[in-house]
Amino acid sequence: MNEHTDSPAANAYLDLLKASLDRSRERFDRALDGVTSKQANTQPTPQLAPRIDSLTWLAWHTAREIDMQVSALAGSEMLWTAAGFKDRFNLPLPDDTEDWRHTPEQAALVRVDDLTVLTDYLDAAYTLAREYLASLSAQALNDVVDRAWTPPVTRGVRLASIIDDAAQHSGQAVYTRRLLGLSG
Repeated sequence: MNEHTDSPAANAYLDLLKASLDRSRERFDRALDGVTSKQANTQPTPQLAPRIDSLTWLAWHTAREIDMQVSALAGSEMLWTAAGFKDRFNLPLPDDTEDWRHTPEQAALVRVDDLTVLTDYLDAAYTLAREYLASLSAQALNDVVDRAWTPPVTRGVRLASIIDDAAQHSGQAVYTRRLLGLSG
């Protein structure tokens, strides 16, 4: 990094983004530890609270959102297609599914027979985000990346949003695990 253009505060913000990203990934590891695919695919309270999604959906959605948004920022093809995750998951949903708008019935279609595909996608998406963050100068965080909002969205704000979403869903995964009667 160029010390003439990168302030200590901006570098600290970049470090905070990296640390926050890592914490959400660690939370997913704890939520998925020792879980069977049947447990991961289960919506814990479908009648009482149908929007409490399965561990599988929460992890898949998080990987998908990181993948879509970071790939767009980096100008690269999504891992979903480039790394073959679309084929590995083989979901009965359209490829352009807007998973943040899934109904409980659509979310229930996100299932895996082997948790490895799920953890592999999480690992790949988090690695993509970590490598992208490592490639940035702190000054790049101020670049406007989306003028469709008022105020326009900077790269730093978009990254904070992506990481906040991952933190939210990793916390939901821990809650879902507990609703399934599992410790942790």
